[in-house]
Amino acid sequence: MRDAVSRIVDAVAETAPEVRAGLTGRREYETDENPSGEQMLAADLHADQLLEERLLAIDGVASYASEEREDVVESGQGDFHVACDPLDGSSNLKSNNVMGTIVAVYDEPIPAPGSALVASGYVLYGPITTFVLAREGTVTESVVEETDDGVERRVVDEDVTIPDDPVVYGFGGRVPDWHEDFEAFVREIEDELKLRYGGAMIGDVSQVIEYGGIFAYPSLTSAENGKLRLQFEGNPIAHIVECAGGRSSDGEQSLLEVEPDELHQRVPVHVGNTELIERLEAALA
Repeated sequence: MRDAVSRIVDAVAETAPEVRAGLTGRREYETDENPSGEQMLAADLHADQLLEERLLAIDGVASYASEEREDVVESGQGDFHVACDPLDGSSNLKSNNVMGTIVAVYDEPIPAPGSALVASGYVLYGPITTFVLAREGTVTESVVEETDDGVERRVVDEDVTIPDDPVVYGFGGRVPDWHEDFEAFVREIEDELKLRYGGAMIGDVSQVIEYGGIFAYPSLTSAENGKLRLQFEGNPIAHIVECAGGRSSDGEQSLLEVEPDELHQRVPVHVGNTELIERLEAALA
């Protein structure tokens, strides 16, 4: 029998085509907001319900949490705790742009620090569906396809690494909300790299992993901790980037070193090539 972490990964991959197929007809907003105060699409709830059902059914999964839920859902005994952003970038659905699913597997109860991650990954719903997975220090990329025998996850890159020569950058938040030190850093970077920003973090991070560069959703004057959530977005993306040879930072330290205070805690997120992150930290010091 495959170990619990492998079964978690399999379940996310097998659910991905259903999440993607469920986008059609679910572009309307619900009346409720998620715990972070953001309006949810019907597609967000559909993806969340599918993942909760599939993941909590796995022997060894003790709990499930998502950014769409106020609290952690307990399942009983088990060693692993799964946190998901069921549909990252769902605001892109109305304009039919890229979005995806993020998963983080911790071996400590959630909220947990990034050091407790045993696996993290994201499914990207682009022209093709891909699954990028970090586990045991290695990042792999697979294509997820439906076949006559079910869902197939076919590895296309067994050792994903960020290129040494960076090409792209993408920064979130409104420019008037950037702090002066971050804006000064941006002015340097925009003379060196090409802008790539699409409004879905994993789409932007995928560009950084493929071409090299930097992505950030920084601290803002209107939101000192930025927008992204540590458990569901910051930690898993930091884990993937660091396993691929890059670095992450909250502006001072690796995101994987940030101690969580609560489930829906926000954190400034900066990920990319090591040299660029070191420059950013120096600029913000």
